Amino acid sequence: MRLSGICGVFICAIFACGHSQKPEIISTDLTPKTYEQEHITEIKTGKTTPDDLVNFACSLQGIKYLYGSSDPKKGFDCSGFVTYVFNHFGIAVPRTSVDFTPVQHPIDIKEAKRGDLILFTGTDSTIRVVGHMGIISSVPGEKLKFIHSTSGKAWGVTETSYYDSYYSTRYVKTIRIFKQNDEK
Repeated sequence: MRLSGICGVFICAIFACGHSQKPEIISTDLTPKTYEQEHITEIKTGKTTPDDLVNFACSLQGIKYLYGSSDPKKGFDCSGFVTYVFNHFGIAVPRTSVDFTPVQHPIDIKEAKRGDLILFTGTDSTIRVVGHMGIISSVPGEKLKFIHSTSGKAWGVTETSYYDSYYSTRYVKTIRIFKQNDEK
């Protein structure tokens, strides 16, 4: 769960919330929309197509990286970029990369198609928690590529080949977002 800073959080005791053995830090500034976005397990794409989404995402290449941002005027972090792209089409998604972990429908990476999401660990691949993400951008018959905002060498929104990068060692899962991608 996102934290808004020391002044904007409170500790929720286990008996009051019943979530876990440890107290949970909960943000006091969670609006209903923010709470819903962080607890999304199914993404409803409406009439948006994978090509519409990926074409728009690709139009943002070159925007610089900025941790914690989903503002194209300032820059994007990885999930800020994904959030901005989906929100452009009125599609609600979680805001942080780790909040995409429970999103349905996981698929085998060999089945990945344009518009699917790809999740990775953070830079320490031994910690198997989602910390980076992107949108599959390759077309059928092409080597698997994804578009993402990286704090690495490219320092911003860029397209990366999955198999020609160290991201393959950080792979966690691929998520099918668009139902039309299930069609043969």
